[in-house]
Amino acid sequence: MKKRGIFLRKAKDGLIRIFSAMTILLAIGVMVWILYTVICKGAAIMSFGFLTHASKPFGIAAGGVANAILGSLLITLGAAIIAIPPAVCAGIYLAEFSTYPKLSGVLRFCANVMMGIPSVLVGLFVYMLMVATMGHFSGLSASVALAIIMFPVIMRTTEDMLLMIPYTLRESALALGMTKTRTTLAVVCRSAKNGLLTGILLALSRVSGETAPLLFTALFSDSWPTGYFSEPTANLPVLITEYATNSPFESMQRAGWGAALVVTILVLCSNLGVRIFFREKKSGQ
Repeated sequence: MKKRGIFLRKAKDGLIRIFSAMTILLAIGVMVWILYTVICKGAAIMSFGFLTHASKPFGIAAGGVANAILGSLLITLGAAIIAIPPAVCAGIYLAEFSTYPKLSGVLRFCANVMMGIPSVLVGLFVYMLMVATMGHFSGLSASVALAIIMFPVIMRTTEDMLLMIPYTLRESALALGMTKTRTTLAVVCRSAKNGLLTGILLALSRVSGETAPLLFTALFSDSWPTGYFSEPTANLPVLITEYATNSPFESMQRAGWGAALVVTILVLCSNLGVRIFFREKKSGQ
């Protein structure tokens, strides 16, 4: 019986190891497949002119994606400015200052619900709230829509990262005479800065490719994004959708794949750049 029990445990352990390895290989394989497809189809059109010229109307050749890149950066930057400060503060409150468990539970439940809301509904909500009220599409309304999507992700990640910091670190800071606020900001948040940054990057990566909210808010324009607050704003997700799926011209379909490659490169560079910067800073200390 004892040998049989050991055999069953080893068999279960082996099956779990095999299953875990297969799922990891599947995830890596899908990622490599996507990257390979985007690189192969997008690299053919990449050129200096493609990255520096503005997009053209349907049927006109020699168009680029420079205006869409600039518009996406403006929209994402606006969403980050709107979402990151209140989301981080909300996460800090839930992890460090909340004295009402029922209220904290309601806030966490609402954040979880917000994380599961389809992005198209967020876009429709902001459309009714801002676009229909102001009478025009704008990059600002797109930033608000993306900020709504980013907020619960950053809030929950911030709370989870702060709760992972040992409580003895807080006790040590308080024993030295530091206030609760200073302990939280100077000790706890500083210790969890890599986790907080990961949550922010995760939220930015999620919204960088969102298309549905932008269709209801920013729409698209072939001009440069000079009217961020009052005009339709060019952006990469909508350009990819329109060029790759709605255009009958092969040149514009290739431009859509090129734009997809640009989005992929921007997301990868932002993640790798920030991680390398903080790693070098840590080793330098």
